[in-house]
Amino acid sequence: MAQLPSISKIATERVVLVSVSRPGVSETQITEYLDELEFLALTAGAQTIKRFVQKLEHPEPRTYVGKGKLEEITTFIKDHDIQIAIFDDELSASQIRNIEKAAGCRILDRTNLILDIFARRARTAQARTQVELAQYQYLLPRLTGMWTHLEKQRGGIGLRGPGETEIETDRRVIKDKLSRLKDKLKEIDKQNYTRRKSRENLVRVALVGYTNVGKSTLMNLISKSDVFAENKLLQRLTPPFAKWY
Repeated sequence: MAQLPSISKIATERVVLVSVSRPGVSETQITEYLDELEFLALTAGAQTIKRFVQKLEHPEPRTYVGKGKLEEITTFIKDHDIQIAIFDDELSASQIRNIEKAAGCRILDRTNLILDIFARRARTAQARTQVELAQYQYLLPRLTGMWTHLEKQRGGIGLRGPGETEIETDRRVIKDKLSRLKDKLKEIDKQNYTRRKSRENLVRVALVGYTNVGKSTLMNLISKSDVFAENKLLQRLTPPFAKWY
């Protein structure tokens, strides 16, 4: 079955970042977006070698960036041993396929990168199930573009019968998997509700904030707990619990 591309296979993969600057978006904002994307790449274990930004009214439907910019990116990738190009937008299946064909390296978008980090951070059954569900939901609409070899099955002797194609099999398998994961999450929610009922007499406090703002560090300070804290984005996917006195 088709698999989501991952950035975490090798500890220090070399990557480039790519973004489109739309009208109304300042250079400062683009820099902030790419700074965060680079931090996400670092969290996933990648080294950012270069950033590419192109000013466009809107991303190109086929390749996200224009033809000239794509050639520039492709040349740099081939000349500097780049393993992955990460795009600061969600790409369609056809865009991923077209860019990958031109660049000759793996292509990730921001969503795929975050899902990859989540998959490595998930510790509890609930967190792992939620991440797996999100990954399959991301993958399902992209199956057509990922199964490029199926283009050969559009016609020809012996290929016009009622047999199920590989992509149809994958789509059915993923939908079945999504249904099972949703059922599993409902069961986990019931178990969590039972556990919460047993803690009704405890004082419950929530720390809310953007990733990497210091929630775990603050919790350690005020609750005398020993929650793991590190200067990386999306470091904790599972909420930590502490006893309050």
